[in-house]
Amino acid sequence: MRVLRLWGLWSAAVLIACSAHAADLSREQALEALQRPEATARLAGVQRLADIGQMADADSLVGRLGDADPQVRATAAEAMWRIWSRSGDPAIDRLFARGLQQMQGSAYDDALATFNEIVLRKPEFAEGWNKRATLYFLLDRNQESLKDCDEVLKRNPNHFGALSGAGQIHLQLGHPQLALEFFKRALQVNPNLEGLQQMIPMLEQHLRDKSRNTT
Repeated sequence: MRVLRLWGLWSAAVLIACSAHAADLSREQALEALQRPEATARLAGVQRLADIGQMADADSLVGRLGDADPQVRATAAEAMWRIWSRSGDPAIDRLFARGLQQMQGSAYDDALATFNEIVLRKPEFAEGWNKRATLYFLLDRNQESLKDCDEVLKRNPNHFGALSGAGQIHLQLGHPQLALEFFKRALQVNPNLEGLQQMIPMLEQHLRDKSRNTT
């Protein structure tokens, strides 16, 4: 137990040190750190980009989703979500925060009105479309959700959330082949999606069984 406690204290100390180091990095230094051989350097780069990264930097983090270090992998996914959620426009960001609060409070109609305004005012902001797609899904408006997923992927092809979401909708609609294609695309971007790692073989087996039964 003492060894485990000491290990936990050491791990916490490493994370604190990484966070402190990350805060000193410029954007250019953070991007460069992503390619460093030391996991602590890569982690610091990812953490800094989570705070200051621009939309294009999210694509630079895709490679870190397959990093050898599990902490880097998990932090890279979180960083991508944080970057995606910054529109670059303070007024839109305030609307986005309001919409999230409305979603969390299950005020779906109010949230839908908020995200309608976001996609109207800043249509290039992919995450506005993604949150509206989520709302449509929660409201059982699946076709509208799929259309918004398409809008997300036009602007952000690496959006593994929209890819897996579209797959889930197709599965619910009884389109297993389309669901499988979207799930594979999502897993190709982010290999850490454990639910898809389990779902894909099941869908492949289902489609093989279906093919045998129709021949």
